[in-house]
Amino acid sequence: MTDPLLIAREVLTQEIKGLEMLKIALGEDFAGAVALLNSAEGRVVVTGMGKSGHVARKIAATLASTGTSAIFVHPAEASHGDLGMISDKDIILALSKSGETAELGDLLAHAARFTIPVLAITSELQSTLAKAAVVTLGLPPAQEACGETLAPTTSTTMMMALGDALAVALLREKGFTAGDFRGFHPGGRLGAALRRARDLMHGSEALPLIDEQSPMPMVLQQITNGGFGCVGVIDTNGVLRGVITDGDIRRQVDKVSDRIQARDVMTKDPRTATPDTLAGDVLAYMSRNKITSVFVIEDKRPVGIIHVHDCLSIGVL
Repeated sequence: MTDPLLIAREVLTQEIKGLEMLKIALGEDFAGAVALLNSAEGRVVVTGMGKSGHVARKIAATLASTGTSAIFVHPAEASHGDLGMISDKDIILALSKSGETAELGDLLAHAARFTIPVLAITSELQSTLAKAAVVTLGLPPAQEACGETLAPTTSTTMMMALGDALAVALLREKGFTAGDFRGFHPGGRLGAALRRARDLMHGSEALPLIDEQSPMPMVLQQITNGGFGCVGVIDTNGVLRGVITDGDIRRQVDKVSDRIQARDVMTKDPRTATPDTLAGDVLAYMSRNKITSVFVIEDKRPVGIIHVHDCLSIGVL
C-alpha cells in the first residue's frame, strides 16, 4: 500500500483498536493507581526512556496543569545526579513497554532503598518494572501501527491516553475546578476563555438601565448614551425584567412615542451571566444568539455588563 490517505486511515484504525482494547482491559488496578497517586505527599515523578520518555513528559505536564504536582525525570540523568530530585514523599510513575528498560535500573533501586512507591505502565506484567511496582497498569497486546519496524505507535498512543485518564480521574478526585485550572493557564486563549465575567465586566457606574415605565424616547436616549447598543429594564426593586436593544428599536420604530413604555417593547426575562460565568461561555452565548452585550446579575439585579468587544480584546475566541 502506497496511498498516503489509505495508510493514514490504516494507522488510525489500528490505534483506535488499541484504545478499545485498553478500555476493556482496565480494571480495579486503575482505581488503585489513582488512589496511589492521590496519596502522594510530595510530587509524582514521571519517567521513561525513548518514546516512552516523550510520553512521560506529556503526562507530567498534564498532571501538573490539572492539580497534581508532577515533574519529569530522565532515567539516564537520574543515574548522574538527578536521583537527588526524588524524595521519599514522592511517587514514581514509570513507563516502559517492555518493562526491561536498562536505564530505569538505578531509579528503581533508589525507589526500593527509600521505600518510594512505584506505579508502572507496561505491556509485560512479569517484567522487572512490573515486579518493582506497587501497582501496575498493563497495556493490552495491541498491534503496533507500523508493522514494518514495530516502532512504538499504538503502544505510545495507549500510554498517552492512559496518562490522560489518570489525570482526569485525579482532577475529579481532588475537586479541581475550571477556576483552579485557569490559575495554571493565565496566558493565551485558554487563559482568556477561563477568566470570569467579573474580571472583564463594566461595573455599576456604566450600566445602561431604565425604569420599566419609562417612555420610548427616553429609552432611545439611554441606549444612545450608554454605548452598549442596549438598555436593561428594571422594576422599582432594581430587578432586571427585560432588555431592549437598538435592533428592537429599529424593528419597532413606529412605537417610539411617549405613549409606549419600556415594558411594552422589552424582551422579558433575558438570558444573563453571573460574576462567576466563564468568559468563554459568555462569548459563546452572545455568538449563538447574535447579540453584542450581556448583563451580569447578582440576586436578579444587574451589577455589570459585558460587550462582545470586551471578550475579543482579551483573546477569547
